[in-house]
Amino acid sequence: MEYKTLPNSELELMMILWNADGSMTRMEIEEKLPKRRTLSKTTILSFLSRLEEKGFVRVEKEGRNNRYLPIVKKQDYLEQESGSILKRLYGSSVKRFVASLYDGDGISRDEIEELKDYLNSL
Repeated sequence: MEYKTLPNSELELMMILWNADGSMTRMEIEEKLPKRRTLSKTTILSFLSRLEEKGFVRVEKEGRNNRYLPIVKKQDYLEQESGSILKRLYGSSVKRFVASLYDGDGISRDEIEELKDYLNSL
């Protein structure tokens, strides 16, 4: 299945939901936001509503509260987005991607060794 690319604001909420055990209320999600990030209750609800419309979350009624449960798996979404970035920005070349990280000081010698070990294990 192909998913829409999420804007950063919605992705931030999905990351919180994916890292939770089960569903969360809006207030529980708000508590998990980084302290530097202040979003109003209505903004969070708008993002959650959009995520529901896009098929990323299911809303379950619990008394007076809604609970939000991710229905798209984190791994599925990350694989799709990684492939999309690799294709769009690097012409599907893993070598160019890693080279850009290295040239931009985004990857250390230790990380290169870790990557080599991983590739050798494949």
